[in-house]
Amino acid sequence: MKVLETDRLNLRWFTPDDAAFIFELLNEPSWKRYIGDKGVRTLEDAKNYILTGPMDMYSQLGFGLFLVERKEGSTPIGMCGLIKRDSLENIDIGFAFLSRYQTQGYGFESASATLKYGHEQLDLKRILAITSLDNHASSRLLEKIGMKYEGTIILPNDTEELKLFASE
Repeated sequence: MKVLETDRLNLRWFTPDDAAFIFELLNEPSWKRYIGDKGVRTLEDAKNYILTGPMDMYSQLGFGLFLVERKEGSTPIGMCGLIKRDSLENIDIGFAFLSRYQTQGYGFESASATLKYGHEQLDLKRILAITSLDNHASSRLLEKIGMKYEGTIILPNDTEELKLFASE
């Protein structure tokens, strides 16, 4: 199901058919460095990630992480969406792109559309974002879409200090 459309991109719900793409994305060095190793080693693992992650959230909340694809050729290039984590009070925005599609404006295009969708369509008053302290590219992108840096936090049951951003 298509959720959002921008000039160059479509954002849609993930399906189990996207397992090969998820396998590639979750095994990117930047994903493992900044987001963490999700243990996706096979296509079956990738399918399970989709079923128990994004698809489960769609059924519970009506939103989640969306597949970002270029309109031209329907090429999957990344993910961007809204997530409800048990460890955060508010919904947060998240995004990740295959390295070959980074620094081309796709992150800005999809994240700004997703933030607007969260505020205007889902009527979310406050949307958060978290990044690793050394993930400067994501921090810049969050500020570019209008999110404000609020400081650092450590999530429950974790030890890593993270940057916290918010949009109201």
